[in-house]
Amino acid sequence: MQKLNFPDYTFRFKNSENKVAIFDEIRKKFIVLTPEEWVRQHVVRLLLENRQYPKSYVNVEKVIKINGLTKRYDVVVFQPNGEIFLLIECKAPNVAISQNTFDQIARYNMVAKAQYMMVTNGLNHYFCQMDYEQEKYIFLRDLPDFKAQ
Repeated sequence: MQKLNFPDYTFRFKNSENKVAIFDEIRKKFIVLTPEEWVRQHVVRLLLENRQYPKSYVNVEKVIKINGLTKRYDVVVFQPNGEIFLLIECKAPNVAISQNTFDQIARYNMVAKAQYMMVTNGLNHYFCQMDYEQEKYIFLRDLPDFKAQ
């Protein structure tokens, strides 16, 4: 897999049915290793190892309903009260981060109501805080520290 713009992490892999799988610490199972999953697993490690986000508040690949359509978010970090602290959208490294990517996460966030959002393709990372009063993003230099509320 391609080198990404993240610290180096050690992952567990296995081969099954001629496919490589990577162990997901959150889902506690091996997942087929696709370019997008490679990015997602780096994001999870960044949250847990570098940013010390509580593992019990991190959730991966769950269904979200948007205008009656079933979608899946990539990574979410919850608050202890159940509100969403951080919503993350992962793309494969060969997928450019475009306005469409921001539109996608904005649609998800209409339901999620996250305080913060991150968009990454593993090479480029964008972080923003939601200003719901002004209905705009405030771009940040880095992920926010986790603050339980």
